[in-house]
Amino acid sequence: MTDDLEKLFDKFPFFLYNILTNYSHKTQLIEIVLDLGRRPEARYPIGPEYLSQKVISWQDLDYITKRIGKFSNENRAGIERTLHRISCIRNRQFVITGLTCRVGRSIFGAIAIIRDLLESGYSILILGKPGVGKTTIIREIGRVLSDEMEKRVIIIDTSNEIGGDSDIPHSGIGRSRRMQVAMTESQHQIMIEAVENHMPQVIIIDEIGTNLEVLAARTIAEKGVQLIGTTHGNCLQNLIKNPALADLIGGIQYVTLSDDEAKRRKTQKTILERTSAPTFDIVVEMNQQNFWTIHEDVKISIDLLLRGEEYLEQVRFLSLLNDIQISSEQSSIQTGLSSSLDKSYLTNTWHTLNNSKNINKLQLKLKPLVIYCYSISTNLIKEVLLNMNIHFILTNEIKKASLIIGLKRYLKKNPNLIHIATSYNIPIYTFNCISYYQLVRLFSSMSHCEYEFET
Repeated sequence: MTDDLEKLFDKFPFFLYNILTNYSHKTQLIEIVLDLGRRPEARYPIGPEYLSQKVISWQDLDYITKRIGKFSNENRAGIERTLHRISCIRNRQFVITGLTCRVGRSIFGAIAIIRDLLESGYSILILGKPGVGKTTIIREIGRVLSDEMEKRVIIIDTSNEIGGDSDIPHSGIGRSRRMQVAMTESQHQIMIEAVENHMPQVIIIDEIGTNLEVLAARTIAEKGVQLIGTTHGNCLQNLIKNPALADLIGGIQYVTLSDDEAKRRKTQKTILERTSAPTFDIVVEMNQQNFWTIHEDVKISIDLLLRGEEYLEQVRFLSLLNDIQISSEQSSIQTGLSSSLDKSYLTNTWHTLNNSKNINKLQLKLKPLVIYCYSISTNLIKEVLLNMNIHFILTNEIKKASLIIGLKRYLKKNPNLIHIATSYNIPIYTFNCISYYQLVRLFSSMSHCEYEFET
């Protein structure tokens, strides 16, 4: 996790700086609220907490605003080369009377829970209430898609929350390119410009909210570009009830049926139906930071929802031990109740959930794997092995390696490496295109004995 908290605290008056730098729970800090004539307040996932008995004065607010960037038309400002956002409240004379200092973080591995969905290439819409972490998630998605999957990614950064308040984007977005939006109302134009001018494979958009932005998203999807977007909402039903956003999931219209058709369907004559194919193929509901609901086929989910029938949801939960648990639930739109199905999804990560069986974790404890990586990201290897609780060592010396992992097209060009590996009887695993779950399957095949490699 990278949060650059020191750069944020440095903008505060000394009495606040002193308190915050010595605070024990600062890694869980969400935002700091400073209102004129009130005590400063820190907000955490479990609730707010006062920082000092001293109330905020005009001088304190003036001290902070002079040390940060200029406020935009949306009353937002940032701190150079960080992800923090400062929003202001003004009185009728446009004088600042309050500040909300939101902490921005870049968290490596934050999207492990939905990495398989990214690799599918489908467009993904992330739903969640404010503060649940949508921006943090799409920032990490940008890094993974650009650095590890080597795709051409462009981020439409309207408020500079994703890439930071600087002309040089924050390293948290990896190799993704960032297009800044001068005015919020022109975001849809920048979205179209990105496709027409820069040939992206993926476009990332934060907080889709207007009819024009929804229309631009549909235009981009029809051009074959993968979309990753976020919008406010707790669940899929919220999109159906929101006329401005309904087109993201295909649009909703009233249809009048004939008498015979109504009898056949056993419904009323006037029903709701989906107008067209959804702009986004997959919808992810961020219920909590580590508890997400997945709709893998939005078309089916929407159609069943509109008919008032039961539909399947996939629930993913990341435990404190970094184990991903995946199950399916059947939801009834009429009662709002959920009941677990007997069938549970098989997770291709490190264990399968089953109500009647204990969780079996992959373990390699006999001796550490010594891995030589060739032309692939060591960060990806580390992420897989750490999550699988496998003891490993990454080495730069081929002769000490237990196995070699690399991309086939590059290994073919290095006969010397292949000769050394053959001489020392070191197995080589090659991939045409490396991915998280290919590595999981590889290491899964090694989990039953000391080293049973399949070359």
